[in-house]
Amino acid sequence: MEKKPFRPAPRPSAPKRPAGAGNGPRGPRRPPERNAYPNNINEYIRAREVRLVGDNVTPGIYSIQEAQKIADELELDLVEISSQVEPPVCKVLDYQKYLYQQKKKAKEIKAKATKVVVKEIRFGPQTDDHDYNFKLKHAIGFLQEGAKVKAYVFFKGRSILFKEQGEVLLLRFANDLEEYGKVEQMPQLEGKRMIIMLTPKKK
Repeated sequence: MEKKPFRPAPRPSAPKRPAGAGNGPRGPRRPPERNAYPNNINEYIRAREVRLVGDNVTPGIYSIQEAQKIADELELDLVEISSQVEPPVCKVLDYQKYLYQQKKKAKEIKAKATKVVVKEIRFGPQTDDHDYNFKLKHAIGFLQEGAKVKAYVFFKGRSILFKEQGEVLLLRFANDLEEYGKVEQMPQLEGKRMIIMLTPKKK
């Protein structure tokens, strides 16, 4: 019996682009049901005219159709960056890349933001000069590093009777640190502790 040659089935033809679809290189857009982005982009820009700015376009006022055509030809997005003026200001850019760069920049700013560090220094109501000078030296170092200093006198039992003495000690401490920090909170009794807060002086 003679074998018949194998003939593959014909491939289905590609669907035709519907009439009126976008003619840009990226083809027709199918916008989601609502704008999920912080900016109005592409089809979500409702103004009839926009002011285009940026290095990749000729700045000026364009109809929304003209502006969208420019974006399509560059294979980029039309992004409304200021809606508070008339006409609104738009840029032609890669919006996904723009969002990524904005998030990256925000993370960098957050990482560089100075975190408030508070160092605690404890005194007793009968602190001698040697212990006082030792803790004063540490406080100077903390303030020079940019940290706040929370100094307090802890009163045990009946030593609370010497709270005035504790206040004098803390005021002396603040005075000796005047070159390096300023008082953020004056001596204040909280339970069994009298506390003073110092913040570093700006250079």
